[in-house]
Amino acid sequence: MKKSPTILTGMRVNSVITLGNFLGALLPMVRLANKHSDSSEINIFVPDLHSIIDSVDGELQANLVRSLKYYLAAGLEITPHVHLYRQSRVPAHSELCWILNCVATMGELNRMTQFKDKSSGKDSVGVGIFDYPVLMASDILLYDATYIPVGEDQFQHIELTRRLAERFNKKYGDIFVLPATPKEQVEFMSVNDGIRIRDLQNPEKKMSKSTPSPNSKIMLSDEPSAAARKIMSATTDSLGKIQYDMFNQPGISNLLQIEALLNDLPLQDVISTWAGETHYGDLKQKVAESVQTFLEVFQEKLADIDDGVVFDLLQTGEVYANTVANQKLHEVQKCVGLR
Repeated sequence: MKKSPTILTGMRVNSVITLGNFLGALLPMVRLANKHSDSSEINIFVPDLHSIIDSVDGELQANLVRSLKYYLAAGLEITPHVHLYRQSRVPAHSELCWILNCVATMGELNRMTQFKDKSSGKDSVGVGIFDYPVLMASDILLYDATYIPVGEDQFQHIELTRRLAERFNKKYGDIFVLPATPKEQVEFMSVNDGIRIRDLQNPEKKMSKSTPSPNSKIMLSDEPSAAARKIMSATTDSLGKIQYDMFNQPGISNLLQIEALLNDLPLQDVISTWAGETHYGDLKQKVAESVQTFLEVFQEKLADIDDGVVFDLLQTGEVYANTVANQKLHEVQKCVGLR
């Protein structure tokens, strides 16, 4: 029997991810899933349809398998209530997207901040970039998902999902379960603000795989000792005081945050440990050791996960996902006269 609530998450699989992606998105989701899998359905899907929006990548299948291995290497506990599946292997996602396109308006999608950012200054923009918030709404509404752990940049899309569901329900009855509001999502995730690991060379910005400088980011594929050297060369400041202050000391604060997350410690405990210290080199050395140890262990775990394990989990998860999604899609199809 389906349990409630459903927690749903997905991460695009276009390439190797950064330590920032891992600590800010993937690891918190793994910990959240492990915490709630005895009382909720945990849907972890590979958004492969979303992954081809910007470009069609011949490495998609390899990236897809690797992304799921990341979850397993990060400690995801597989229980009967944890479901892994590929978006493209559940055709209901695409069909519900089309139906919701007939509910959404051009004005709503034009107002999406991410579309504005990605289309700014371009003569030609793919329809997928314009329309992907509707596909995201389908990903959520098919499974009556209540909680969708996402970054602040996706809150607008959660709000759009709620509006589309409300509009459909107003006309046809209580078909869709509305996901929790962005505020409720944040409260459920037990964080006051999103985790933003900063660029090691320019801590005013977040760590990004698209940044040209290799020293600005740590990739999960980096050689561990090389990653440690990147930490040692990280930009800090000249204040000579170790404290957590993202506004005045983003570089030092970033190092404190990385140290806490890699060792699963409360940030405040790490801040207290270093309170009053003035030698930045000592902090860098400690964080560099934590990064090196993490990558050594993580990469070893990753190498030990067989592809067959991943495909077995997908096969089971996709049976579940298709069963749940097709039932919801059939309800929707009847409402609009397709069945």
